[in-house]
Order: sequence, then C-alpha cells, then structure tokens
Amino acid sequence: MSRFTKLRNLRREVYHVYSSGHSKCKRNCLLLVDIEVSLKISKYDHHYVSVTGSNKGIGFAIVRSLCRKFDGDVYLTSRDESRGKQAVSELEKEGLKPLYHQLDICNAESRDTLAKFIKEKYGGLDVLVNNAGIAYKRNSTAPFAEQAEVTVETNCLATLAFCQKMLPLLRPGARVVNVSSMASISALNNSSAELSTKLKSLSTTEDLTTYMKKFIEDVKAGSHTEAGWPQTAYGVSKIGVTLMTPILQKQLEEDETRPDIVINSCCPGYVATDMSSYKGTKTIDEGADTPVYLALLPPNTDIKGEYVSERKVQKYK
Repeated sequence: MSRFTKLRNLRREVYHVYSSGHSKCKRNCLLLVDIEVSLKISKYDHHYVSVTGSNKGIGFAIVRSLCRKFDGDVYLTSRDESRGKQAVSELEKEGLKPLYHQLDICNAESRDTLAKFIKEKYGGLDVLVNNAGIAYKRNSTAPFAEQAEVTVETNCLATLAFCQKMLPLLRPGARVVNVSSMASISALNNSSAELSTKLKSLSTTEDLTTYMKKFIEDVKAGSHTEAGWPQTAYGVSKIGVTLMTPILQKQLEEDETRPDIVINSCCPGYVATDMSSYKGTKTIDEGADTPVYLALLPPNTDIKGEYVSERKVQKYK
C-alpha cells in the first residue's frame, strides 16, 4: 500500500473515529500528522542545482563537474531551448544525467517560471551558479552607449533581479556563486579614486542599481570619463556582480531562520571560450574549478561574501 493510499484511508478512519468520540482519535490524529510530514519531506528530498547560461563554455563545464560531484539534480539552463537540450545530450553521451530548464535571466516571466518550477517540484534551492553573461567583441562596431546598456543590464541588473527572485527559495546551507571577472577589479582600479571609493562603500542593492544605471546614462550623455568611469562596459558590469555579492551576503545573514547560506563571487580566469574569442589560456574545465569549489563549500565555511580567484580570497577594498 502506498503512503498516499495509507494517508487517505487513515484520514477516513480519523474522521469516523472523531465523529464517534472514540479514544483512538488523538493517537490517529498524531499518526496522520506524522505521515503528512513524512510525505512533505519525501516530496522535497531531492537536492537542486541550477547553473545559468550553461549550454556552452564555462557554464557547460560547471554543469559537467557538478553532475559528477553533487548528489542531486543538476539543471543546465539556457536562453535558447534547442541549444540547451543539445548541450544536455552531449553530457548524456559522457554518462552524465543533467536536467534542463529554459531560462532567460533578462526576462521577468522566464525568471518567474523557473522560480515557480523550483518551488513546486523541489520546495527549495541548494546551489545556484549565476554564470549567464555577455561581452561585446573588441572589434564590435556597436555604439559604446549600446554596449554599456546591454552589457550592464544583462550581466549585472538581470543577474541581481534573478538573485532576488531566487533568494527566498534558498534552503539552509545553500551556496550561491556569482561568476564575475578579473575585469571587475581592473575596472575599479581604473575608475577615479572618488568613484572607486564610493562604489566600494555601497551597502544596498538599491544604491548599486542606481550607480549601474548612472554609468549607462553617463555613457549616453558622453560624460562617463569626466564622471570617473573606465572605458569598459564589461568591466563595469562585473563591478556590479562583484559588489552585489557582499551586499546580498549581509542580507542573507539577517535571516536567522535559514542559517549557513553563503554567496561568493569569483573569477574563473582567462578561459578559451567564445566570449574570449578562444584566446584564453585555460580550458573550460579549468575555468570551472573555482566556481565549483565555491558551489560545494563545506558547512559553516568562513568564505562568504568574498571575491575568489584560484580558490583564494582576493581583497579589493
């Protein structure tokens, strides 16, 4: 007899006994509660991992590594469903069992759909790797104003919006990894001293969003250099990713009902991917090493809210 059938039959018995005032009522009511709790736990006993932008490159390698190392369901996500499912097929040929869900982090409806799916099927989230991002090529002819808006909106603001959608779903002990870049530190160093100091002192996501949008507006107005910004849309977008991390960590630590949730950012290194025009010195599997290391940090780790490269915390403030 299945637990669901047992639950249904016991409910009928409890209702009958209760109406007759029989002394078995209290005991059976307690049994009913125990079974319902057991069913709820068994429904959500699978651990869940989501890696954004993972149909190729570093994200693909992160999924591959987590499939081998993580005890749970690992979801490869991508904006383009056909490319995502093709990536899943490639990993299945290696004997791995990734799962798939479509996700466009720039689309609010897509973010909502994934959040609803996670909540209904798994009840919560154990590991989130925010890898999705874009970069214009060095020889791009797109106006810098366009590059600034699209890059910052995608890499920083959409990532932040997705994080905020996922935060309520994080289970105690969850790990979040924001894939940033060494370009964020370089961009901070190449900003004016005044601007760099202001950026490093930001303490809310609202203030961070304001500054990221200010960069876009300054570029459109042609005043970004005068305002102290560096000439790099990608670098500024990754400043946002690096700086949102300690802000979100502090926010998570204020929730005492969900202990040991950790979020870190990292630089995967200079990896040979489409984004780098395959000029990087690392393979995608080597680039996945630090993100996966952070995704699997042990309980009660001291590494939290940090920027990490080559598995080592890098101080930038």
